[in-house]
Amino acid sequence: MTITMKQWQLPAFGLQHLTLADAPVPQPGTHELLVRVCAVSLNYRDKLVVEGGLLPEQPSMPFVPCSDMAGEVVAIGAQVTRFKVGDRVLGNFWTQWIEGDPPTAMMRHGLSLGGPLPGVLAQYITLHEQVAVRAPATLTDVEASTLPIAALTAWFALMETGQLRPSQTVLVQGTGGVALSGLQIAHAVGARVIVTSRHADKLARVKALGDFAVIDTQAAPDWARAVHELTHGKGVDHVLEVMGGRNLEQSVLALASGARIAQIGFLADADIAFPVLPLMLKRAVIQGISVGHRRAFENMNRFFDEHPIRPVIDHVYGIQEARAAFAHLERGPFGKVVISVT
Repeated sequence: MTITMKQWQLPAFGLQHLTLADAPVPQPGTHELLVRVCAVSLNYRDKLVVEGGLLPEQPSMPFVPCSDMAGEVVAIGAQVTRFKVGDRVLGNFWTQWIEGDPPTAMMRHGLSLGGPLPGVLAQYITLHEQVAVRAPATLTDVEASTLPIAALTAWFALMETGQLRPSQTVLVQGTGGVALSGLQIAHAVGARVIVTSRHADKLARVKALGDFAVIDTQAAPDWARAVHELTHGKGVDHVLEVMGGRNLEQSVLALASGARIAQIGFLADADIAFPVLPLMLKRAVIQGISVGHRRAFENMNRFFDEHPIRPVIDHVYGIQEARAAFAHLERGPFGKVVISVT
Protein backbone atom coordinates (compact mmCIF):
# COMPACT_ATOMS: atom_id res chain seq x y z
CA MET A 1 0.00 0.00 0.00
CA THR A 2 1.34 3.43 -0.96
CA ILE A 3 1.39 5.94 1.89
CA THR A 4 0.60 9.47 0.76
CA MET A 5 1.27 12.94 2.12
CA LYS A 6 0.29 16.52 1.39
CA GLN A 7 2.62 18.52 -0.82
CA TRP A 8 2.37 21.98 -2.41
CA GLN A 9 3.12 21.78 -6.12
CA LEU A 10 3.50 24.11 -9.09
CA PRO A 11 2.15 22.51 -12.27
CA ALA A 12 3.01 25.84 -13.92
CA PHE A 13 4.78 28.97 -12.71
CA GLY A 14 2.74 31.62 -10.93
CA LEU A 15 1.29 31.79 -7.43
CA GLN A 16 -2.20 31.23 -8.86
CA HIS A 17 -1.09 27.73 -9.89
CA LEU A 18 0.21 26.68 -6.46
CA THR A 19 -1.78 23.56 -5.56
CA LEU A 20 -2.01 21.38 -2.45
CA ALA A 21 -1.86 17.81 -3.71
CA ASP A 22 -1.41 14.24 -2.54
CA ALA A 23 1.93 12.60 -3.28
CA PRO A 24 3.66 9.38 -2.21
CA VAL A 25 5.84 9.62 0.89
CA PRO A 26 9.42 9.29 -0.44
CA GLN A 27 11.68 6.47 0.70
CA PRO A 28 15.23 7.23 1.87
CA GLY A 29 18.15 5.92 -0.15
CA THR A 30 21.28 4.34 1.29
CA HIS A 31 22.76 7.62 2.59
CA GLU A 32 19.50 9.54 2.97
CA LEU A 33 17.24 10.69 5.78
CA LEU A 34 13.45 10.65 5.66
CA VAL A 35 12.44 13.88 7.40
CA ARG A 36 8.99 14.73 8.70
CA VAL A 37 8.79 18.44 7.94
CA CYS A 38 7.53 20.51 10.87
CA ALA A 39 7.91 24.08 9.60
CA VAL A 40 8.89 25.87 6.38
CA SER A 41 10.01 29.50 6.26
CA LEU A 42 9.73 31.71 3.19
CA ASN A 43 12.43 33.80 1.57
CA TYR A 44 12.16 36.45 -1.13
CA ARG A 45 13.90 34.03 -3.49
CA ASP A 46 10.99 31.60 -3.01
CA LYS A 47 8.64 34.22 -4.44
CA LEU A 48 10.94 34.64 -7.45
CA VAL A 49 11.12 30.87 -7.97
CA VAL A 50 7.33 30.52 -7.83
CA GLU A 51 7.13 33.24 -10.48
CA GLY A 52 9.62 31.36 -12.67
CA GLY A 53 12.76 33.34 -11.84
CA LEU A 54 16.23 32.38 -10.49
CA LEU A 55 16.11 28.77 -11.71
CA PRO A 56 19.19 27.74 -13.72
CA GLU A 57 17.08 25.44 -15.90
CA GLN A 58 13.46 24.48 -16.46
CA PRO A 59 12.47 21.99 -13.73
CA SER A 60 10.25 18.98 -14.21
CA MET A 61 6.66 19.81 -13.39
CA PRO A 62 4.93 19.63 -10.99
CA PHE A 63 7.64 21.40 -9.00
CA VAL A 64 7.75 21.69 -5.20
CA PRO A 65 8.87 25.17 -4.03
CA CYS A 66 10.70 26.49 -0.94
CA SER A 67 14.10 25.62 0.48
CA ASP A 68 14.08 26.29 4.26
CA MET A 69 12.63 23.82 6.72
CA ALA A 70 13.01 22.27 10.15
CA GLY A 71 11.99 18.68 10.72
CA GLU A 72 12.53 15.40 12.50
CA VAL A 73 14.34 12.34 11.13
CA VAL A 74 11.84 9.47 11.06
CA ALA A 75 13.83 6.90 9.04
CA ILE A 76 17.39 6.53 7.76
CA GLY A 77 19.12 4.68 4.95
CA ALA A 78 21.23 1.60 5.64
CA GLN A 79 24.58 3.41 5.56
CA VAL A 80 23.69 6.70 7.29
CA THR A 81 26.22 7.59 10.02
CA ARG A 82 25.74 11.32 10.75
CA PHE A 83 22.18 11.18 12.15
CA LYS A 84 19.71 8.90 13.88
CA VAL A 85 15.94 8.67 14.07
CA GLY A 86 14.57 11.42 16.30
CA ASP A 87 17.22 14.04 15.45
CA ARG A 88 15.94 17.52 14.57
CA VAL A 89 17.53 18.72 11.35
CA LEU A 90 17.69 21.56 8.83
CA GLY A 91 18.82 21.39 5.21
CA ASN A 92 21.83 23.30 3.87
CA PHE A 93 20.72 25.24 0.79
CA TRP A 94 23.89 24.72 -1.27
CA THR A 95 23.88 20.96 -0.98
CA GLN A 96 27.43 20.38 -2.27
CA TRP A 97 29.14 23.24 -0.41
CA ILE A 98 30.60 21.74 2.75
CA GLU A 99 33.50 24.14 3.47
CA GLY A 100 36.09 26.35 1.79
CA ASP A 101 35.53 27.58 -1.76
CA PRO A 102 32.27 26.51 -3.40
CA PRO A 103 32.47 23.72 -5.98
CA THR A 104 32.24 24.70 -9.64
CA ALA A 105 28.84 23.06 -10.14
CA MET A 106 27.33 24.51 -6.94
CA MET A 107 24.80 26.73 -8.72
CA ARG A 108 22.96 23.68 -10.04
CA HIS A 109 22.72 21.93 -6.68
CA GLY A 110 20.57 24.01 -4.37
CA LEU A 111 17.36 23.01 -2.67
CA SER A 112 14.34 24.14 -4.69
CA LEU A 113 16.45 25.07 -7.71
CA GLY A 114 15.02 22.50 -10.08
CA GLY A 115 16.81 19.53 -11.60
CA PRO A 116 17.11 16.59 -9.19
CA LEU A 117 16.44 18.64 -6.05
CA PRO A 118 12.83 19.57 -5.28
CA GLY A 119 11.73 21.95 -2.58
CA VAL A 120 10.57 21.29 0.95
CA LEU A 121 6.95 22.50 1.09
CA ALA A 122 5.68 19.01 1.87
CA GLN A 123 4.94 16.84 4.89
CA TYR A 124 7.94 14.57 4.19
CA ILE A 125 11.18 14.99 2.28
CA THR A 126 14.41 13.04 1.86
CA LEU A 127 17.82 14.64 2.42
CA HIS A 128 21.27 13.21 1.85
CA GLU A 129 22.95 12.99 5.23
CA GLN A 130 25.74 15.33 4.06
CA VAL A 131 23.15 18.07 3.34
CA ALA A 132 21.55 18.01 6.80
CA VAL A 133 22.67 19.94 9.89
CA ARG A 134 21.45 19.67 13.46
CA ALA A 135 18.90 22.26 14.53
CA PRO A 136 19.79 24.47 17.53
CA ALA A 137 18.43 22.82 20.65
CA THR A 138 17.26 26.17 22.07
CA LEU A 139 14.93 27.00 19.15
CA THR A 140 11.47 25.74 18.29
CA ASP A 141 10.87 24.16 14.89
CA VAL A 142 9.22 27.37 13.67
CA GLU A 143 12.22 29.44 14.78
CA ALA A 144 14.80 26.98 13.46
CA SER A 145 13.15 26.86 10.04
CA THR A 146 14.17 30.50 9.47
CA LEU A 147 17.92 29.82 9.67
CA PRO A 148 19.07 28.09 6.43
CA ILE A 149 19.06 31.12 4.12
CA ALA A 150 18.28 34.33 6.02
CA ALA A 151 20.34 33.79 9.16
CA LEU A 152 23.19 31.95 7.42
CA THR A 153 23.48 34.71 4.82
CA ALA A 154 23.87 37.32 7.57
CA TRP A 155 26.26 35.07 9.50
CA PHE A 156 28.42 34.39 6.45
CA ALA A 157 28.59 38.09 5.60
CA LEU A 158 29.45 39.28 9.10
CA MET A 159 31.36 36.42 10.70
CA GLU A 160 32.89 34.29 7.94
CA THR A 161 33.91 36.96 5.41
CA GLY A 162 33.62 40.08 7.59
CA GLN A 163 35.33 38.85 10.78
CA LEU A 164 33.08 41.13 12.81
CA ARG A 165 34.56 42.55 16.03
CA PRO A 166 32.76 44.01 19.08
CA SER A 167 34.23 47.46 18.47
CA GLN A 168 32.67 47.77 15.02
CA THR A 169 29.43 49.22 13.68
CA VAL A 170 27.06 47.29 11.40
CA LEU A 171 24.39 48.84 9.18
CA VAL A 172 21.50 46.59 8.18
CA GLN A 173 18.92 47.59 5.58
CA GLY A 174 15.25 46.89 6.08
CA THR A 175 13.50 44.60 8.52
CA GLY A 176 13.33 41.31 6.65
CA GLY A 177 14.83 38.01 7.71
CA VAL A 178 18.44 38.71 6.68
CA ALA A 179 18.44 42.20 8.20
CA LEU A 180 17.01 41.18 11.58
CA SER A 181 19.26 38.10 11.73
CA GLY A 182 22.23 40.37 11.09
CA LEU A 183 21.03 42.74 13.78
CA GLN A 184 20.76 39.91 16.31
CA ILE A 185 24.12 38.34 15.44
CA ALA A 186 25.95 41.68 15.55
CA HIS A 187 24.30 42.57 18.86
CA ALA A 188 25.31 39.21 20.36
CA VAL A 189 28.92 39.83 19.29
CA GLY A 190 28.82 43.24 20.98
CA ALA A 191 28.89 45.41 17.86
CA ARG A 192 26.80 48.56 17.41
CA VAL A 193 23.89 48.30 14.96
CA ILE A 194 22.17 50.91 12.77
CA VAL A 195 18.97 49.97 10.94
CA THR A 196 17.59 51.75 7.88
CA SER A 197 14.03 51.48 6.60
CA ARG A 198 11.51 53.61 4.74
CA HIS A 199 8.76 52.42 7.10
CA ALA A 200 8.57 54.37 10.36
CA ASP A 201 6.28 51.79 11.96
CA LYS A 202 8.82 49.02 11.38
CA LEU A 203 11.62 51.16 12.79
CA ALA A 204 9.52 51.57 15.93
CA ARG A 205 9.37 47.79 16.19
CA VAL A 206 13.16 47.66 15.80
CA LYS A 207 13.53 50.06 18.72
CA ALA A 208 11.32 47.74 20.77
CA LEU A 209 13.82 44.91 20.18
CA GLY A 210 16.66 46.80 21.87
CA ASP A 211 18.84 49.90 21.95
CA PHE A 212 19.42 50.18 18.19
CA ALA A 213 19.96 53.34 16.16
CA VAL A 214 17.49 53.77 13.29
CA ILE A 215 17.28 55.93 10.15
CA ASP A 216 14.04 56.61 8.30
CA THR A 217 15.14 56.67 4.66
CA GLN A 218 11.77 58.00 3.57
CA ALA A 219 12.45 61.15 5.60
CA ALA A 220 16.19 61.14 4.83
CA PRO A 221 16.83 59.74 1.32
CA ASP A 222 20.50 60.85 1.58
CA TRP A 223 20.79 58.61 4.61
CA ALA A 224 24.59 58.33 4.51
CA ARG A 225 24.70 61.79 6.15
CA ALA A 226 22.66 60.49 9.06
CA VAL A 227 25.05 57.54 9.38
CA HIS A 228 28.02 59.90 9.76
CA GLU A 229 26.13 61.94 12.33
CA LEU A 230 25.41 58.80 14.35
CA THR A 231 29.04 57.64 14.11
CA HIS A 232 30.62 61.07 14.73
CA GLY A 233 31.97 61.18 11.20
CA LYS A 234 33.62 57.74 11.19
CA GLY A 235 31.08 55.76 9.15
CA VAL A 236 30.15 52.10 9.48
CA ASP A 237 32.40 49.05 9.22
CA HIS A 238 29.89 46.65 7.66
CA VAL A 239 26.82 47.12 5.46
CA LEU A 240 24.32 44.36 4.71
CA GLU A 241 23.17 45.66 1.31
CA VAL A 242 19.82 44.17 0.30
CA MET A 243 18.44 46.81 -2.05
CA GLY A 244 20.87 47.04 -4.95
CA GLY A 245 20.41 49.66 -7.66
CA ARG A 246 21.38 53.20 -6.73
CA ASN A 247 20.98 52.45 -3.04
CA LEU A 248 24.56 51.23 -3.17
CA GLU A 249 25.69 54.84 -3.63
CA GLN A 250 24.49 55.68 -0.12
CA SER A 251 26.06 52.49 1.24
CA VAL A 252 29.46 53.46 -0.19
CA LEU A 253 29.18 57.00 1.18
CA ALA A 254 28.28 55.62 4.63
CA LEU A 255 31.45 53.51 4.94
CA ALA A 256 34.33 53.95 7.32
CA SER A 257 37.90 53.51 6.09
CA GLY A 258 38.63 49.88 5.24
CA ALA A 259 34.96 48.90 5.58
CA ARG A 260 32.98 46.18 3.82
CA ILE A 261 29.69 45.99 1.93
CA ALA A 262 28.08 42.56 1.75
CA GLN A 263 26.01 42.59 -1.45
CA ILE A 264 23.12 40.28 -0.58
CA GLY A 265 19.97 41.34 -2.39
CA PHE A 266 18.46 43.38 -5.18
CA LEU A 267 15.01 44.40 -3.97
CA ALA A 268 15.29 47.73 -5.80
CA ASP A 269 17.28 46.74 -8.88
CA ALA A 270 19.53 43.87 -9.94
CA ASP A 271 21.96 46.39 -11.47
CA ILE A 272 24.05 48.45 -9.06
CA ALA A 273 25.50 51.95 -9.37
CA PHE A 274 27.88 53.72 -7.01
CA PRO A 275 30.63 56.37 -6.98
CA VAL A 276 34.05 54.82 -7.53
CA LEU A 277 36.23 57.51 -5.93
CA PRO A 278 34.87 57.17 -2.36
CA LEU A 279 35.19 53.39 -2.63
CA MET A 280 38.85 53.76 -3.67
CA LEU A 281 39.74 56.42 -1.12
CA LYS A 282 38.17 54.40 1.69
CA ARG A 283 39.90 51.19 0.50
CA ALA A 284 36.52 49.52 0.87
CA VAL A 285 35.48 46.03 -0.22
CA ILE A 286 32.24 44.94 -1.88
CA GLN A 287 31.73 41.21 -1.30
CA GLY A 288 29.02 39.21 -3.07
CA ILE A 289 27.27 36.85 -0.64
CA SER A 290 25.18 33.83 -1.59
CA VAL A 291 24.15 32.09 1.65
CA GLY A 292 27.05 29.93 2.95
CA HIS A 293 28.53 26.46 3.43
CA ARG A 294 27.63 23.68 5.85
CA ARG A 295 30.52 24.20 8.23
CA ALA A 296 29.50 27.85 8.73
CA PHE A 297 25.88 26.73 9.23
CA GLU A 298 26.96 24.33 11.99
CA ASN A 299 29.09 27.03 13.65
CA MET A 300 26.17 29.46 13.52
CA ASN A 301 23.78 26.97 15.09
CA ARG A 302 26.18 26.49 18.00
CA PHE A 303 26.40 30.28 18.34
CA PHE A 304 22.59 30.51 18.50
CA ASP A 305 22.57 27.91 21.26
CA GLU A 306 25.25 29.80 23.19
CA HIS A 307 23.51 33.19 22.97
CA PRO A 308 19.89 34.16 23.72
CA ILE A 309 18.96 34.69 20.06
CA ARG A 310 15.37 34.00 19.02
CA PRO A 311 14.56 34.65 15.34
CA VAL A 312 11.89 37.27 14.74
CA ILE A 313 8.70 35.67 13.39
CA ASP A 314 6.11 37.94 11.79
CA HIS A 315 3.37 35.35 11.31
CA VAL A 316 2.87 31.58 11.24
CA TYR A 317 0.41 30.12 8.71
CA GLY A 318 -1.08 26.64 8.57
CA ILE A 319 -0.23 24.18 5.83
CA GLN A 320 -3.52 24.98 4.05
CA GLU A 321 -2.58 28.70 3.93
CA ALA A 322 0.53 28.66 1.73
CA ARG A 323 -0.89 31.16 -0.75
CA ALA A 324 -1.70 33.59 2.07
CA ALA A 325 1.84 33.17 3.37
CA PHE A 326 3.28 34.10 -0.04
CA ALA A 327 0.95 37.10 -0.20
CA HIS A 328 2.29 38.21 3.20
CA LEU A 329 5.83 37.84 1.87
CA GLU A 330 4.92 40.10 -1.04
CA ARG A 331 3.71 42.82 1.37
CA GLY A 332 7.05 42.86 3.18
CA PRO A 333 7.12 41.16 6.60
CA PHE A 334 8.86 42.26 9.78
CA GLY A 335 11.11 39.24 10.19
CA LYS A 336 10.07 35.86 8.83
CA VAL A 337 6.90 34.31 7.47
CA VAL A 338 6.57 30.62 8.39
CA ILE A 339 4.24 27.80 7.35
CA SER A 340 3.59 25.23 10.07
CA VAL A 341 3.42 21.91 8.23
CA THR A 342 2.36 19.84 11.22
